[in-house]
Amino acid sequence: MAKQQSIITFTGKLGPQIGYERNGKYFLRGAPQIVRQTIATRKAAKRFGIASRKSRLIRNACYHELDVRCDSSHVNRLNSLLIAANGDNAAINGFRFNQQIGIDRFLPVKPTLSGNDELYIPAQEIPPYGRFSALEIKAIAVRIDFDTRRVTGTDTVVTTIYPGKPFEGLTIPLFVAGEGTLILTLQVRGMRQDGPSRDQRYVAADVIAVIPPEAIKRFKVHTHIQRATTHLYNTPLPVHTYRYPAITQLE
Repeated sequence: MAKQQSIITFTGKLGPQIGYERNGKYFLRGAPQIVRQTIATRKAAKRFGIASRKSRLIRNACYHELDVRCDSSHVNRLNSLLIAANGDNAAINGFRFNQQIGIDRFLPVKPTLSGNDELYIPAQEIPPYGRFSALEIKAIAVRIDFDTRRVTGTDTVVTTIYPGKPFEGLTIPLFVAGEGTLILTLQVRGMRQDGPSRDQRYVAADVIAVIPPEAIKRFKVHTHIQRATTHLYNTPLPVHTYRYPAITQLE
């Protein structure tokens, strides 16, 4: 190995040489002319590449709507889940964007997603949290076609519930057009009179449902207009619920 003597040192590959640091000193070594990989190594590299692309699609689709500050390990944690899943995307169900806090801290009874794309939050006792007068509930639904690497549809609905008061349950319809896997993330954060909490101990965002395309095709098909009309006239959203404009495609 050769020691770097120049004023400007470097690490990494530069042409036929590789720079590296050891105990505060910088050295050079020649880059190998041929890199030999075993069959197992090539398979592992392929799995890692597929999982990384899936992870990036999921994160980019959710980042636009998430208000939680994701912890520094969330990228590696999501990649690891997808690698271990070996193609089973449902393995990310339960994934926390904020590893330390889950939505179960605020909602003791877990919300569920029905077959006709309705988020149901069961009736339950929601205790008050310090100075927070309300809880903001944000449902972020994205549909991803992993074969074409495209986000084909999104829908985001925000509603408010009040801790310490009777809660009889809530149904939120979601309209997510397009083909692909449906991923539903639920974000919960404490709300004060002066706005939402900036304390990460009171903000959670978890993946609560993953429905593959095969399961979606088994459900009864309704057009977007038919379902929107049904909910508009028969089961309207609560007065404190509002919907963001859907993004149909993410480049």
